Amino acid sequence: MDTVTPLNVIVDNIREMNELFSGVAAGEGLAPLLVLIGTVLIVFSLGAFGALTLGAVGSLFTSS
Repeated sequence: MDTVTPLNVIVDNIREMNELFSGVAAGEGLAPLLVLIGTVLIVFSLGAFGALTLGAVGSLFTSS
């Protein structure tokens, strides 16, 4: 049962991270706007690189 302890640590860290980020996102000033802009940038980057990766994998299996 050595794998249970690291999984518990990971789950606890994710819960703590969500609490900290929700505190910042609900904060005062520009903090909510900065969190929103950061989220948009990350989602856009993941989408763009995901599409490029899918295209590269697709080109491996098609002949040109």
